[in-house]
Amino acid sequence: MDIFIARQPIFNRHKKLYAYELLHRISGENVYNSFDGDRATANLLINTFLSIGLDKITSSNKAFINFTEQHLLEGTALGLSPDNIVVEILEQVPASPEIISACRGLKEQGFTLALDDFVFTDGMEPLVELVDIIKIDFLEQNLKEIEDQNKHFNKGHKLLAEKIETYGQFTAALDMGFDYFQGYFFCRPEVLIRKDISSLKANLLSLLAEVNKKEFSLAAVEKMIGVDVSISYKLLRYINSVYYFLVTKVTTIGRALNYLGESGTRRFVSLVAASELSSDKPHELLRTSLTRARFCELLARHSPQGYDPEELFLMGLFSLLPAMLDMEMVDIMEQLPLSTSVAGSLLGRESPYTPYLEVVCAYEQEGWGSWLGCLKIIDISPREISTIYLEAIHWPDSFIAVG
Repeated sequence: MDIFIARQPIFNRHKKLYAYELLHRISGENVYNSFDGDRATANLLINTFLSIGLDKITSSNKAFINFTEQHLLEGTALGLSPDNIVVEILEQVPASPEIISACRGLKEQGFTLALDDFVFTDGMEPLVELVDIIKIDFLEQNLKEIEDQNKHFNKGHKLLAEKIETYGQFTAALDMGFDYFQGYFFCRPEVLIRKDISSLKANLLSLLAEVNKKEFSLAAVEKMIGVDVSISYKLLRYINSVYYFLVTKVTTIGRALNYLGESGTRRFVSLVAASELSSDKPHELLRTSLTRARFCELLARHSPQGYDPEELFLMGLFSLLPAMLDMEMVDIMEQLPLSTSVAGSLLGRESPYTPYLEVVCAYEQEGWGSWLGCLKIIDISPREISTIYLEAIHWPDSFIAVG
């Protein structure tokens, strides 16, 4: 059975991860003549709970899952644990007596209920009173319409702002009293003006620049790492954790770098730099950056085009540097000696690597038509993409554990 699942993070007011929404992905053949919500929910549940396992997809966080009218009436959710999921009622579901009864039964079993893409209309009051979370789409309504609509809700309701794509929207939703936030605002710079960066981040960029030269000196890197206690500690912890077959413990920076070699050193420094540069940002920013890196690398390894997986790894990893540094990508690229293909793709120009990054970004953000088109360009079967994606979202856990 082919498995097509993606996830999107949901944050609280402090930009801490609250949950993931699990998203159904249409197969590459697009076998349905029209989108079948009932079948999409069924496939998502089967793949999540039977084929993969919820914890592997959500890393033990709560999961928002869409439920159609049919699945609500059939009590599909009653076979699941109310501790792990939020039942998300799709916007097309009517507030009929049968639906109200089904939702009341879910509440009695301890389930949290959410209304998806909610727009208030007469007759919805009985359903609104039952649910715990109300999701408002910030792209479908303007701020005035949202403020007027929110008057219908009581203090017991939690409000979730979705399609939040900028920090301006995030702060507006905060001011309006929203509790949860979904969207890619956390992947974008908070301040879109040129600004000075701290000396710590400047040193990290210098180290990144050194290891990304076509030919770099391990001795020079050793000197740069040696004066940074945090990176030195992480390097020794990394080498002794990952290279578990070592007979004797590695206790010097130079020996650790010699074990890693140029390629391993480049990857280690890039990973640690991403971790340090995003330390004052939502933790999900680092996880998304690492997932993108691994996703791009795996796409390169599966594609017959033969591009360097290490270069594509760096492209995915660095794709979120603007959000980490609150700088424009063009200013960052002036400081990093990346290849023409990597830099071009990161700057939004056409390069041989561009389709790989587009696949990753579109898969994250529901642009399934776009990633299918890009998959054709890089010559990867749609049947492979879900396996590659699942491996990519698991990989950050292994790095974070020893990073």
